[in-house]
Amino acid sequence: MGHRLSKIYTRTGDAGDTGLGDGSRVAKDSLRVESYGAVDELNSIVGMVLAHPLPATVKACLEDVQHDLFDLGGELSVPGYKTLTPAYSTRLEEQLDSFNADLPMLKEFILPAGGLATSACHLARAVCRRAERRVVSLKRDEDINPAIITYLNRLSDLLFVMARVLARHEHGNEVLWQPGRNVHP
Repeated sequence: MGHRLSKIYTRTGDAGDTGLGDGSRVAKDSLRVESYGAVDELNSIVGMVLAHPLPATVKACLEDVQHDLFDLGGELSVPGYKTLTPAYSTRLEEQLDSFNADLPMLKEFILPAGGLATSACHLARAVCRRAERRVVSLKRDEDINPAIITYLNRLSDLLFVMARVLARHEHGNEVLWQPGRNVHP
């Protein structure tokens, strides 16, 4: 097992910097820290989705995703370390295809709304897109494993499809966007 923390606060970050996994120190608002921070936030929101009653297949998939996101965040916190492979994204694609197979074709945009699990899943999708944007920004300055960006891109698609699945599970309807709804002549 890994190193256990006996003391939670260290005071080493009180000046606005933090330690990376390789021992180097960077500003807490660096793109690298922003990237793995957004992944951590995403993982927390996936945990919120898991706090709701879910179909067993969705639950199992999201539990795997949480472990993946720890792998991904670990990779981002250690410059030069690589753990994600294309197999991570391939697995997501297979799950995405499976969940999407029974859904009706989308002909309209849907709003990020619905029941509690559905709404939490939409929030996870939006935060996933932000994490992806942060990693893309980081990639401009540093060498980043391209499998990370691919994974986050597939995961946001999977979370969108899962939100559609959860809308039906929660016996709700998808809320369709109505352009110009509030414009009165």
